[in-house]
Amino acid sequence: LGLARASLEAPLAAMVEQIQRDLFALGARLADPSHRIADRVTKAAISPEDVSRLEGWIDQLEQELPPLRRFILPGGSQGGAALHVARTVCRRAERAMVALGGLDAELLVYVNRLSDLLFVMARAANHAGGTPEVEW
Repeated sequence: LGLARASLEAPLAAMVEQIQRDLFALGARLADPSHRIADRVTKAAISPEDVSRLEGWIDQLEQELPPLRRFILPGGSQGGAALHVARTVCRRAERAMVALGGLDAELLVYVNRLSDLLFVMARAANHAGGTPEVEW
């Protein structure tokens, strides 16, 4: 995500920065699934509001994009391609989290919605840069 952020303009770069902050909190929860993290460490939380923020960004970005008619091949601009890579890493992380079992469901929901957002962000980055999508 840092590589993607380095190639993006606002507002996508700001979105990625917030996602990175969220992922630090998510990592803290994965490191301590027994919830022994002190209550005072409130930034180490993923809430339904965080998931709603992701969904809002998906809706916002999709309004500016042409509708998908076919599958597209990952790639495009530097930022768009980096976001496609981030999406595949996110899906891999989601599968690993499911395999762990016993996790807070909100963490899985967040990662699931995040991968969808990263796909839409990749499309938005390519669209903003005038890079056409290559259909499969």
